[in-house]
Amino acid sequence: MGALSAQRAQDGGTDDRGGGRALTALLTVAMALSMLQLFLLGVLGPRLMDDLDVSATVLGLTTTIGFGTAAVLSPVGGRVVDRIGPRRALVALPLITAVALALIASAPGAGLLLAAVALGGLPQALANPATNKAILAVVPPARRGATTGLKQSGVQLGAFAAGLPLAALAASVGWRGAVWAAAGLAVLVAGWAARVLPPDPPPPTTAGPARFLPRGHVAWLAVFSLFLGSGIASVNTYVTLFGDERLDLGPTAAGALVAVLGVAGIAGRIGWSKAARPDRAHWLPGGLALGSVGAALLLAASVHAMPLAWVAAVAVGVFAVSGNAVSMVLVMQRAAPGRAGQDSALVAAGFFAGFAVGPPLFGPLAEAGHYGAGWLLVAAEFTVAAGVAYAWAMRDGRIAAGTTS
Repeated sequence: MGALSAQRAQDGGTDDRGGGRALTALLTVAMALSMLQLFLLGVLGPRLMDDLDVSATVLGLTTTIGFGTAAVLSPVGGRVVDRIGPRRALVALPLITAVALALIASAPGAGLLLAAVALGGLPQALANPATNKAILAVVPPARRGATTGLKQSGVQLGAFAAGLPLAALAASVGWRGAVWAAAGLAVLVAGWAARVLPPDPPPPTTAGPARFLPRGHVAWLAVFSLFLGSGIASVNTYVTLFGDERLDLGPTAAGALVAVLGVAGIAGRIGWSKAARPDRAHWLPGGLALGSVGAALLLAASVHAMPLAWVAAVAVGVFAVSGNAVSMVLVMQRAAPGRAGQDSALVAAGFFAGFAVGPPLFGPLAEAGHYGAGWLLVAAEFTVAAGVAYAWAMRDGRIAAGTTS
């Protein structure tokens, strides 16, 4: 597909030739790379803490800095993607990721580690707007929900990669060697993106006013994503440490909790995104948030019954991490022409802000060994997300009823 068809398709057109398996696979891997550092730092946390002599609170601070940077940059990143096109953004994303991972792998202490994590927030800011723009440009409307679910499952593919193959590699070559391997993979993906993606259309000569604050349904989804992301980030960052320190699973087996969460998240994101038809999609975020509450309560109970931790990891994947995929389906269903990148970025900014806030709230509890209280805090965050989602769904239903009456 050439630039002409991409221009014709911008934010609402279709082109079957560009919607094949290669594109979907690339978008899925791009999403995996955009957040891989989060999962690596969580899974490799026990080894990293020993080697760099950092505390559990500092480990949580890495998540705060990375996602705080992503939250701040997301509104600008969405505007940039709308102007430069998805191909350029999806080539830049893995290259920046590779640099950030290389800096993490070579960090002598907490200072460079935190700076590298901040740089890693930039690919996160580009990922959702760039991949959503690519889908809107080349995938027919009937297939967009399924394709969105598949590419959003890439985040959980990153969790799986960090939790099993990269954790196993770290056991044999050290955590630095595993991170260097991930950096090399990112460079290869950049070359793949340059070959697979069609040329971007010329930059638009005119553009609507930039919005840096969400409005309407975007604002509701951003607030929902804030509380959902806060709970998910705490699980991602501390579940391995919890399994190692409190459940006595050992670093490798505890890392497998993240892998299990990742596999369940892949299935959940694909399944729920397919189910997010326009007539009922607005009800799904609330239901998924309620399921997430149950998952957090299972984690709290696993202090007394260790096997529940594995059930909880599955439930977090099926419910909590699927909520973000459904949010992106809703954004794409409702985005005005030319605004898909910005709207996606504003919702993602809420999600990333939650990732920045959640671990610092959980960190002191983990430092004191109060993991049960920490999981109850996560359950409370998911409860607020459910309340926001249901309030918006009822409001949205009333507006739709008034429009059609």
